[in-house]
Amino acid sequence: MLQKPIAKVSVLCEEFGSLPTGESVQLFVLENGVLSVGLVNYGARLTSLWVPDRKGKRANVILGCGTLSGYLNSHGAYLGATCGRFANRIAGASIEVDGILYPLSANEKGLHTLHGGTTGFDARIWKATVLEDGLRFSLVSEDGDQGFPGTLHAEVTYRLCDSSLRIQYEYACDRSTVANLTNHAYFNLAGEGSGTISQHTLSLAAWDFLPVDECFLPTGEIAPVENTAFDFRRAAVIGERLRRNDNQLKINRGFNHTFVVADHDGPAAELCCPTTGRKMAVQTSEPGIHLYTAGFLDGSILGPSGKTYGREAGLCLETQRFPDSPHHPEFPSAYLAVGEVYRSEMVFEFSTFDFRETN
Repeated sequence: MLQKPIAKVSVLCEEFGSLPTGESVQLFVLENGVLSVGLVNYGARLTSLWVPDRKGKRANVILGCGTLSGYLNSHGAYLGATCGRFANRIAGASIEVDGILYPLSANEKGLHTLHGGTTGFDARIWKATVLEDGLRFSLVSEDGDQGFPGTLHAEVTYRLCDSSLRIQYEYACDRSTVANLTNHAYFNLAGEGSGTISQHTLSLAAWDFLPVDECFLPTGEIAPVENTAFDFRRAAVIGERLRRNDNQLKINRGFNHTFVVADHDGPAAELCCPTTGRKMAVQTSEPGIHLYTAGFLDGSILGPSGKTYGREAGLCLETQRFPDSPHHPEFPSAYLAVGEVYRSEMVFEFSTFDFRETN
């Protein structure tokens, strides 16, 4: 059940610019006295997330752009965006649903589909509705959009509850299809523009992960993390793991892998920054968390701090169905039947810790 907000959430709205199509983009700022969240209806995306440190000082802990043109020019980074219709990758840019083959938008190397295609949900204007404790975005994706069958009705709701940001997804389709939505926020708990996440510690409640090939597609193997660089069952310093001599890390310039979330009590992931004392616990109803340590950020994106984002400037913890699951029947299914309403939730809960707790 949802927690009740500790205070009424205030919502401010202002113009953020216009797309080349003339469509208006609005910026919404949610505030509850603990957290402050920036959102835009372009891609139903997070633009900022202000969180207190151990001294009570707030800083923005996600990577973003200060202008709409920044987001338009960094489309491939998916900064803070809602990704869909199918987050992550689909091999061969095609799917088979109920015996019918559907060619999809091939926006990665002209061969594969990434995050829904050339014009995915990250590049759409969503309808915004203000709620008592947050904001709801809704979108209608027409039949044949990027090649996917059926008209999909999708909602993404952002709620502030005490020291937590909750992102809830709900979607249904009038034809059988596949769907997989997630958020692509890059976190740096030291603060946006404050260097890399190499000194952060990470723990994951995952006993297995999905190895990938040179196209970043899962091989189909579900591999144990034990005795590998992928073992985050106990908190580990990310930078130390990134420097391991592992071919999977070389292919991806770091982590770009889905971890299989175990059925357990407690959060699925915990990210900690020892310098600020910020801690983020992640809960999810999804079977996977995709860890991306931003190995392909190249310094071309300018953040609102005036700093550019290079390799490992942040990391993503994308809760989702497994990538390329339509081609791997052994993976949890992303099949969405006619009339079925799919609901999922990801929760980012923030707290602080004393430095001595990490020693």
